[in-house]
Amino acid sequence: MHSSSVADATLSPAETSRSGLQILIMAVAAFIIVTTEFLIVGLLPALSRELNISIALAGQVVTLFAFTVMVFGPLLTAKLAHVERKKLFTLILMVFAASNVLAAIATNIWVLALARFIPALALPVFWGTASETAGQLAGPGQSGKAVGRVYLGITAALVFGVPLGTLAADSVGWRGSFWILAAISLLIGVLMHVVMPKLPVSASSHPDNKQTAILGQPRFLAHLLLSILTFTALFTAYTYLADILERLGNIPAGQVGWWLMGFGAVGMLGNHLAGSMVDRRPLAAMVLFLVLAGAGMLAAVPLAPHHIGLMVALVAWGIGYTALFVVCQVRVMQAGAQAQALAATMNISAANAGIGLGAILGGIGIERYGLESIGVIAALIAALAIVVTLLLMRRQ
Repeated sequence: MHSSSVADATLSPAETSRSGLQILIMAVAAFIIVTTEFLIVGLLPALSRELNISIALAGQVVTLFAFTVMVFGPLLTAKLAHVERKKLFTLILMVFAASNVLAAIATNIWVLALARFIPALALPVFWGTASETAGQLAGPGQSGKAVGRVYLGITAALVFGVPLGTLAADSVGWRGSFWILAAISLLIGVLMHVVMPKLPVSASSHPDNKQTAILGQPRFLAHLLLSILTFTALFTAYTYLADILERLGNIPAGQVGWWLMGFGAVGMLGNHLAGSMVDRRPLAAMVLFLVLAGAGMLAAVPLAPHHIGLMVALVAWGIGYTALFVVCQVRVMQAGAQAQALAATMNISAANAGIGLGAILGGIGIERYGLESIGVIAALIAALAIVVTLLLMRRQ
């Protein structure tokens, strides 16, 4: 029996190569799925012009996606936890392919809203099951590396999905961006069906009473509130960053994508800094990166016409923005250590609540006080998040 276990734990070169390809497909799937959520941010100016709607109304498709993930994410993830993973992921990618086609042919805001609502139902299911599946594919002793590779696809989408969509829109139009996403979703879905093995569903995928007990812990709920505030602050401004660059920075539409690409590249530094700090002092990291992001958002608007100053503001904003994704996820998982999978799913819902609220508040700010108000509103919410963080540190 012992020799059999050892043999099972040692993968042949062919098996290692095959599992590496399968994990690569998972990482690309993660990139496509998360890019579908955030790509719309870079397309808002072009989309609002063609559909003849205000930028504030266009921004509400961001709210719709985020609130759908928030409301349905935990429920659908739990309901579909028993579905065999190959079948589940292939179906998710086909849903994304179809919904991106629908977005590409949308003739009004209502069709576009439907095209955003459908994939938002499937995204949290992928988020909630991808890490476990990557570990199964890699085999014993390799799960950490496998999960890291899949999350690299997610991080790349968070950082580069918006600018890549913006650049594609400059070349092929905003509809072309959705057509490209649809084609890649279909391709990865086919590869998933052909290459992925059938995988048994882990018993840990089913939540029990011990896990859900964290939902009654005030400290855990306070950490979720902090995530909501953080993402509300970030997306009050980030949802309309492309518009800030165009209208306030007087940057030609064809160059906005490159500015967003620079913002994303700087964000990779934030990802690195967060990873080195968050395990030791997650709440101190929250304060640091909230201050950086808040200062950057506050300064970006008045400095927009002065491009050197704008770059400095975007560096601070970009580092804080990307770092806070990592810090929030780790912080909430530490707060719910006895049920980390559920804690991670709840943080995703909290983050999307903030994304949706941010898009709403930013839109209201634009309608009532003008685009110039965005930085102040976002910075005030960031300041509130800092206060909550300090209160948590005091009670720790």
